[in-house]
Amino acid sequence: MIDRHRLRVWLLCMVVCGGLAVDHGLAEDQDHQPDRPVFLETFAGGADRWEPTDPAAWTLSRDGDRAVWGLNRRKSDYQPAVRSPHNIALVKDLELTDTVISFEVRSTRDTGNHRDCCVFFNYRDPEHFYYVHLGARPDPNSGQIMIVDGAPRRPLTQNTRRVPWDDGWHHVKLERDTASGRIAVYFDDMAQPLMEATDRTFTAGRIGIGSFDDMNDFTNVKVYGKRVGAD
Repeated sequence: MIDRHRLRVWLLCMVVCGGLAVDHGLAEDQDHQPDRPVFLETFAGGADRWEPTDPAAWTLSRDGDRAVWGLNRRKSDYQPAVRSPHNIALVKDLELTDTVISFEVRSTRDTGNHRDCCVFFNYRDPEHFYYVHLGARPDPNSGQIMIVDGAPRRPLTQNTRRVPWDDGWHHVKLERDTASGRIAVYFDDMAQPLMEATDRTFTAGRIGIGSFDDMNDFTNVKVYGKRVGAD
């Protein structure tokens, strides 16, 4: 006769172990999902994974219980060869094609109409890249999606919507689809892009954060995307 107690124990073990095996398998599969972050940064461990154009222009600090990394001066010692942002910090060892960048940012000095932060993507070299200039009041040099292509930056958009900067924290997200050429940037409202453009001049490169010539704090950076050379 079968010992019912031993049978129940055996069945329970099979269920638990089987469930763990399935969960482990799912975890392995999720490692290859395109919606998993390829880079996360809270700056709790410092900023060693970043390459700023002028390291002295950036400072680690705290805002309450979280770490932040920010610009301590408006204009760094970095002087670009063509008219383009002075404050750039790129993620090390990360080149992407399709890209989604999300982060929290706080402007730390009110400089008026061109109060800004910037997001960099498909960065090939200092004279070839895209960036979004989130300037407070739009004009051809502010509040636009920009391209630097061996010449001074020029806008790809004709945005007329203001960026509502204040002294608080804001949520920024950039989406880049290289097949279609779509570029979209969101500011606080994640359902409606602040501005969009279509361009396929650059389809791969590095990503980063910074400012044209203003001061900001950054934290909670999340990057999703397809690495260069990935299937």
